[in-house]
Amino acid sequence: MSGYPLLLEGTRVRALVVGGGRIAHRKAMALLERGAAVRVVAPEIGAALRDAAGQWPRLTLVERPYVGDDIADAVLVIAATNVREVNAAITADATARGRLVNVADFPEDGNCVTVASHSSGPLVVGVSAGGVPDAARRVRDAIARRFDARYGTAVTMLAALRRELLGAGDRDGWHAAKRDLVGDDFCGVVERDGFAECVASWRALRSHGGLDSDGRSLEDVAWGS
Repeated sequence: MSGYPLLLEGTRVRALVVGGGRIAHRKAMALLERGAAVRVVAPEIGAALRDAAGQWPRLTLVERPYVGDDIADAVLVIAATNVREVNAAITADATARGRLVNVADFPEDGNCVTVASHSSGPLVVGVSAGGVPDAARRVRDAIARRFDARYGTAVTMLAALRRELLGAGDRDGWHAAKRDLVGDDFCGVVERDGFAECVASWRALRSHGGLDSDGRSLEDVAWGS
């Protein structure tokens, strides 16, 4: 697949999952945990999905065979049945309507695939490995060991600063913050647990015109020059 990475805002996604078994449950739960509204259609719906429906108001179960109209307003359609012909019909229906479609048993038949993901706060990293999910998970786990909660905290601080400055109409301030706080040594500063101090110094120096008592600039102080 000539992959084009794309991150969906889960809370704005309406998804259809066709299938009632283990894979359908896993796909539905991943969507629910990201805030999506999920409708599951299947002739037989397993106990795991039934239990989930009692805990997730955004999960709707429809126990009957799939029909084309089930796609309705779904942005994302997941074909997760154990019948190849049904999955192919779902794929054709979703493709004809211009929807995103993921096919559990033959991912190459759809127009999107799920990735092995790692999240830490607002930091989200996804890994795809050419249809070899075990390899993707290994790479994801290696990434997660390095890009841990320290990065989640740093990115959370940056996101808050962005909202603050842009919310105040200070676009130049945000561009300055990016320049001074997300430099070449960003990862090194985060991994030395120094990012919070950098942000505090940046705020203090900016409020005093951009120079400290020694005449150092925002960028010099942020990166320890």
